[in-house]
This record gives sequence, structure tokens and C-alpha cells, in this order.
Amino acid sequence: MLVPVDLRYSHDHQWIRVEGDVWRVGITEFAQEALGEVTMVRIYGADGGVIEQRCTPSPISAGAEMGEIEAFKAMTDLYMPVDAVVVEANAALDDSPTAVNNDPYGDGWLCTVRPNAASDVGNLLDAQAYRELIGYTDD
Repeated sequence: MLVPVDLRYSHDHQWIRVEGDVWRVGITEFAQEALGEVTMVRIYGADGGVIEQRCTPSPISAGAEMGEIEAFKAMTDLYMPVDAVVVEANAALDDSPTAVNNDPYGDGWLCTVRPNAASDVGNLLDAQAYRELIGYTDD
């Protein structure tokens, strides 16, 4: 199971890649395997409305609902890993939601966010701690 060391992880099985002042968010390989084939991804603003590129979204608190992901096996809510504003939803997932399954750490990213505080990355798990959370060992 791939758990890249350059990412940070939430207890909700999402990852963050710090890219300057905007961070990329996705779900982990562990999460996408548990879900099965992804059929739809929806990213919301704090008011529950779908994020559109032309609007100015409101801040979403860490742990608050930021969207949902649907698969043949289940539908589940997505939660914001840190206090942040969604900058962009991955529009490519509208036509190809299975990119989440095929490339969860690449083309299958969910959205980009602007965190309220860069230090919030310290509240997330590193790769080793995430491996422990999911019970993954290298042996």
C-alpha cells in the first residue's frame, strides 16, 4: 500500500500536499480501496453549496463537511483536514471520477485549499503515524 512520505494525513483518510500557500487535498489509497470504484465526487462550501470557480467560498473548519464521495459500495462525507477555504475543486473528476481509484495521489486529487494557518500542517499525521493508524506494516 502506497503511503507517500511527502504528504500529511488526516484521521479521516485524506492527504494534504503542501504547495506553498495553497495545499492539494485527496483521499488515500487505503480510503479509495475501501470505497471501491468511485462514481461521483462533490466538493461543497461552508454553506453547503457546490463550489464554483467564480464564487468566493467561505472558510470551512477542520473536521467540518466539505463534500461527499460516492462509489458503488458506499457514499461517504468528506471532511476538511484543516481550517481552510476551498480554492478549486478538481473539475476533471466530473467526467472521470475513477481517477481517484487509478491515481489517488496524482490526477485523482479532490481540491486545493488555502489554509488559515500554515502551522496547521503540524496537526496532521506524518506517513509513519498514518501507517500505524491503518495497521500497515512493511513486513
